[in-house]
Amino acid sequence: MSSPISTYSPDLAVPADKRVFGARDLFSLWFSLGIGLMVLQTGALLAPGLGLAHSLLAILLGTAVGVLLLAAVGVIGSDTGLSSMAALKLSLGRRGASLPALLNLLQLVGWGSFEIIVMRDAASLLGSRAFSEGSLLANPLLWTLFFGALATLLAVSGPLTFVRQILRKWGIWLLLAACLWLTWNLFARADLAALWAQARDGSMPFAVGFDIAIAMPLSWLPLIADYSRFGKRAKSVFGGTALGFFIGNFWLMSLGVAYTLAFAPSGEVNALLLALAGAGLGIPLLLILLDESENAFADIHSAAVSSGILLRLKVEHLALAIGVLCTLIACLAPLAQYQNFLLLIGSVFAPLFGVVLVDHFILRRRSGQNPASALRWPALLAWLGGVSTYHLLANLYPDIGATLPSLVLAGLLQWLLGRAFSYRQETARA
Repeated sequence: MSSPISTYSPDLAVPADKRVFGARDLFSLWFSLGIGLMVLQTGALLAPGLGLAHSLLAILLGTAVGVLLLAAVGVIGSDTGLSSMAALKLSLGRRGASLPALLNLLQLVGWGSFEIIVMRDAASLLGSRAFSEGSLLANPLLWTLFFGALATLLAVSGPLTFVRQILRKWGIWLLLAACLWLTWNLFARADLAALWAQARDGSMPFAVGFDIAIAMPLSWLPLIADYSRFGKRAKSVFGGTALGFFIGNFWLMSLGVAYTLAFAPSGEVNALLLALAGAGLGIPLLLILLDESENAFADIHSAAVSSGILLRLKVEHLALAIGVLCTLIACLAPLAQYQNFLLLIGSVFAPLFGVVLVDHFILRRRSGQNPASALRWPALLAWLGGVSTYHLLANLYPDIGATLPSLVLAGLLQWLLGRAFSYRQETARA
């Protein structure tokens, strides 16, 4: 009997006969992961400063660029059969991948905790609205434990069970129904022409809005190969991922902008949630709330895969431990404004995957061969150059944006340093 896919070591490539995900599977997964309450709330961040028209443009451009990069990194998983952090060893060396694996673990624990907090607050609000503030169903601790347990259970079950048995069969149809209902409610109740003409307050530069929008798909770069390594073909991985995430993310973030401007002009999280809860007796919000557990699943499962690079333990056991940790953090931490958290992720991982994309597609030409060295210094230096560029631009020239320039510069440095290093090696051998 063959082992379940979820038990494969993160260091080992998935065998070709076990790569079962097609375009439909990956579309379902990434459409679902592109949807969520945090996506709606990210749209709410853009609304006051950019207004409806400029917010939609920032979301369109940021999401479009982000999903192309995300899908390209997904192809690396299908080419190599390796998890995200294991594939980094090909570019950074065996030991060089340890630092991003640790950083990825830390940020995924943070994301997983944030997801549980978001679900808790929304469920508590729905409970107090439907019953009373003192009822059991409005108790935040109860919902924290419930959603923490649900996300942990999904993470332990693994991606094959989740995508094939839950998401593709019925989950995606419920999400589509919820999104369509929220869209219809918006068109029925809001004066979209007035919202379109409403002036922005100018508190946010357009480039910062673009950075926030692109940070949503780029925040999944360190995770995507954990799932695309089960893809049958690179073409299916690229198309299913790009189309699914673009539709889901653009749709929900745009709804977050429009609902904030129309029904929650204060921009407060509770005001937005109350506006959403008023649509369809709160059922669409409830469905999106349940979908948020899928985002937490991905965070916890991939955190376990990343820690599996550092610790020689089974992914299932690590997922259980990390799920408990995220739940405990969610019990103790308040929901904070996480705009800076999104931008910080971009500062580290966007340049890193600029390096990885150039190394995989240009320098190694999609080869999955392991490097002989423990550290690949040219790649590490290119990464450092990209991170430095990000913070330099973000602090001194915020109006031009930082995410995309730092990714492009890191990729360019990797191409130059990689070519030079390879040339020196060939000259030495000759």
